[in-house]
Amino acid sequence: MTDIVFFSLFRTDNPYSSISLSMAKELAKTRRVFYVNHPYSLKDIIKGWRAGDPALRRRLPQLLSGRMGYELLDSIPHNFIAVQPPATLPINWLPPGPVYNFFQRLNNGIILRTIRRVLRDHEVRNYVYINCYDPFYAGYLPKKMGAQCCIYHCIDDITQNAYTDRHGTALENEACRNADLTFVTSTNLYRLKAPFARRIVTYFNAADVAVFQQVLTEKYPRPKELEGRVGKVIGFIGNLDELRIDYPLLKKIALAFPEHTLLLVGPLNSTEPQSIGLDQLPNVIFAGSRVLQALPPLLQHMDCVLIPFLHNTLTKSIYPLKINEYLAAGKPVVSTAFSDDIRTFAEHIYLAEDHAAFLEKIKEALLENDPRRVQSRAEVAHSNTWEARIRQLWHETGMRDEE
Repeated sequence: MTDIVFFSLFRTDNPYSSISLSMAKELAKTRRVFYVNHPYSLKDIIKGWRAGDPALRRRLPQLLSGRMGYELLDSIPHNFIAVQPPATLPINWLPPGPVYNFFQRLNNGIILRTIRRVLRDHEVRNYVYINCYDPFYAGYLPKKMGAQCCIYHCIDDITQNAYTDRHGTALENEACRNADLTFVTSTNLYRLKAPFARRIVTYFNAADVAVFQQVLTEKYPRPKELEGRVGKVIGFIGNLDELRIDYPLLKKIALAFPEHTLLLVGPLNSTEPQSIGLDQLPNVIFAGSRVLQALPPLLQHMDCVLIPFLHNTLTKSIYPLKINEYLAAGKPVVSTAFSDDIRTFAEHIYLAEDHAAFLEKIKEALLENDPRRVQSRAEVAHSNTWEARIRQLWHETGMRDEE
């Protein structure tokens, strides 16, 4: 049986849907998965302590000991083992050059020793290594560590964030050159990474369909966030960050539909809603983060759902995780036409080229009442499950799933 060693930017307690965690959970149904969390730097520990971060405080004794630690998650199969590496040094502020390279090798050694310890502790012999979008550490493994296949999984254009671009672009390109296989989650990322990769494959995001199809099969009470609200609900679920979300568009939506509620579910990682007054509008609700299993009750009470992404270089490379989640729930989706990949869903969603068209598409979506469209959306989602993606993984690695 082939084991999986995952190293991921997204820890197991990531506050929103994680591609790597979804993949790992699916793989863990049939084999052992060792999921190595992104490490905390010493700077992260100080900031997290001051901020009262519960995840950091829970791990603090292990981090202060300087040792790696194993974590078992109740919600994940028993053969899924999470690993928290020791702390690393905060070095991203250093300029490119010999000094940064020296300390980067030190940090990289911490992660490689952690992985070696996992392999030894659990007598891992045959395994596939996957690094999901964390080229700062162990972007690929040395050949002597014995991985049958090293995969680097690229999920965003790393150049579009100044912090990650500083060193991450060069490290990611190095990972692509040395990995046996590079997965990219969009057509544009394929164009960007093909010059660096030994072998590259488009590996689109999928959905935990079994979770989101509960919107169609279960009956949930009206969420407390919507108590006392009349009219329909226009919703968004996802990371409310500063690089992807078109907040002026969201404000226009709230103003254009004052009789309806704009419900925004997800972590808020931008100050723009406050600066433009979006948070002050009476029909706008910021519901905060929710774990994956808590999303269906909210989604069921949304009459249409949004992908309000900006048109920019970053979003040009995005195949959004949420598209198949929305479709699995059968919901009418209104989206900006931000990438080539979102346009492939044109038959099943409402695509808008500009703000005015977006408002008109919302009107159409709110009036929709066609069970056949609900069914067709669910069928599309069922072709984009993590089960299907894992079958693709084994096909691309040249191994059989049952190995």
